[in-house]
Amino acid sequence: MRIGLQIPNFTWEGGAEQLAARLKQIVQTADDAGFYSIWVMDHFFQIGVVGPVESDMLEGYSTLSYIAGLTRQAKLGTMVTGVVYRYPGLLVKTVTTLDVLSGGRAYLGIGAAWNERESLGLGVPFPPVAERFKRLDEALQIAQQMWSDHNGPFQGQYYQLAETLCVPQPLSKPHPPILIGGMGEKKTLRLVAQYADATNLFARVGADILRGKLDILKGHCDAVGRDYDEIEKTALNTTHLAPGHATAAEVIAECRALADLGIKHVIFNMPNVQNITPLETFGREVIPAVAAF
Repeated sequence: MRIGLQIPNFTWEGGAEQLAARLKQIVQTADDAGFYSIWVMDHFFQIGVVGPVESDMLEGYSTLSYIAGLTRQAKLGTMVTGVVYRYPGLLVKTVTTLDVLSGGRAYLGIGAAWNERESLGLGVPFPPVAERFKRLDEALQIAQQMWSDHNGPFQGQYYQLAETLCVPQPLSKPHPPILIGGMGEKKTLRLVAQYADATNLFARVGADILRGKLDILKGHCDAVGRDYDEIEKTALNTTHLAPGHATAAEVIAECRALADLGIKHVIFNMPNVQNITPLETFGREVIPAVAAF
């Protein structure tokens, strides 16, 4: 099993003046500790489950570029980009640039988008959910075409590209893994089966629901002739590793339970990550213990 780190919150002691230095300490500690991946949210306003909307929030790809220059090993991605936030051709170019400059460490994390408030707040059109999923389908086709030898046009219902030129191509082969976030059974998991290299599910829903979602994904894979085992199963989780809260042994037990379901990459966010100690504990106790799961 692999362990990743999600950083969804940037409201730390010292404020904006100390934010870059604190983030540097966090990501370099995580990289040295053996975290397989580092993720940031692709949001522009803070989301309610993390904190007040006015809390500090950094733009995702600028932040990943900063992290890429500070780290050596960890994979890098957004958890996840809303399809309406960027034209797909420019998004693919952005992820390609991150991949090349990081030495082949990028993921393309993408989803149908849900945060209407930040979209309308910043002037981004926010179409109905059915249209967003159709746009997501086209964006995934564009990514596959741009990361291929086919530089010709793309003509979709929502996106029209005169030429899908992407030079240089990514260093990741055959391309940066495409991770689709979301648990919708009819649309999201079908798109995972059709286009994605990885799926991301919420660990908090519990084993029974996760098992059911994975069974549905397998059914979609069977329907489109896709090898279910090719898809990386990831789960997003939260832990507060500190005295009086979670212990390393409890985190290891959670990881074992997820591994038993078929999850092979658990991505943790930590409300006390800025204290650094939980990252060091993960590196010393958790990551070695779960490596064989």
